[in-house]
Amino acid sequence: MSTFIKNCTGVILAGGENTRMPVPKAFIKVDGISIIKRSLRTYHQLFSDSVIITNQPELYSSFGIIMFGDVYDIRGPMTGIFTSLINSSEPWVFVSACDMPFLNRELIEQIASGRPGYDAVVPLYKGSPEPLHAFYSTRLTSSMEKSLLAGNRSLKDFLRDKKVKYLPVRDTHKFGPGAKSLINLNTPQDIRNFIRS
Repeated sequence: MSTFIKNCTGVILAGGENTRMPVPKAFIKVDGISIIKRSLRTYHQLFSDSVIITNQPELYSSFGIIMFGDVYDIRGPMTGIFTSLINSSEPWVFVSACDMPFLNRELIEQIASGRPGYDAVVPLYKGSPEPLHAFYSTRLTSSMEKSLLAGNRSLKDFLRDKKVKYLPVRDTHKFGPGAKSLINLNTPQDIRNFIRS
């Protein structure tokens, strides 16, 4: 029997414009399985409640999962995170981008363990934060909305003065060499690089 991460909704952000790919990124197949199916398979092991944030619900209706569209017509992933926060029935959300094919259950559980005393837990790889593979508390909802409406859409800037735990992720076989779990496929070249590796 699975032990779910407590007090948390799993969120897949699928709202990107997808201008650099010939197909929606969530439907790129890796080892014969689309990224969205791979992500949902991992989420079903981790969270009792999962949602997709998308402005194209027709693409994901076959998965039988709750979907929400961006509450503001403001570009960028922070709008999707805000949308998930105001719709979550839990005090936390875990968000990942729809173009991350190697989500790792153990890594997500490790990041989740850092939540007490913080408003966000963000993995840090080679000194760079990965805010699209992170936990956010609903305590951030109001300040995130103010930031969005003020035109400040940078997640890294938003988090600068918040109670954030940055959790270093080292190269380990457990999480995949080069922190494989954090890889996202943004362009056709990314896919070619992955195939060659």
